[in-house]
Amino acid sequence: MITGYCRCSTDETRQHIDRQIRQLKDAGAEQIISEFAHGDAAVKPQLELLLESSKEGDTIMVLEVSRLARSTQQFLKIIEKVKEKKMCLKVLNSITVDCRNGSIDPMSQAFVSIAAVISELELNIIRERVKSGMEAARQRGAKIGRPPLTKDDIPQIFYKHYPSYINGSMNLSELARITNLSRNTVYKYISLVNT
Repeated sequence: MITGYCRCSTDETRQHIDRQIRQLKDAGAEQIISEFAHGDAAVKPQLELLLESSKEGDTIMVLEVSRLARSTQQFLKIIEKVKEKKMCLKVLNSITVDCRNGSIDPMSQAFVSIAAVISELELNIIRERVKSGMEAARQRGAKIGRPPLTKDDIPQIFYKHYPSYINGSMNLSELARITNLSRNTVYKYISLVNT
């Protein structure tokens, strides 16, 4: 089975992921797995599912190393998984890492290591540019980050169940669950309501 994997940071880049899907299909991918997650995200659920469900002899195809990982360590873990499961990883117009015999040749190992380092370097350069741009905007007087939270921003469902939390008939975890909010958000709202 040849499975194409494509990834974009956000679903706002729909056009970009559609291009990846088209190119992977044109290159012979029999099925496509796609997800929206940041390149250096510790967990990419669809990629993990793909690696776990793939069988010996299968091929995973991507357009670029950066679609799989933006961290050298993460990428090398993926290569280890490919090797362990005796699969093949094909980076289009770049390299094919064929581990179907359970090993990786030294030249391919060197190349994937270098490619992983370059992918991580690209991410670090992008981060530096963003930081520099934010600092320049700050110096021009722009407000960076989320606007300050006010009591008006708290949803009504929180106010509806908050009295139960106050009178002790509901704990914080239950309040978070019933309002469909994270515990951290509930802490923020409680703090805001009590000011």
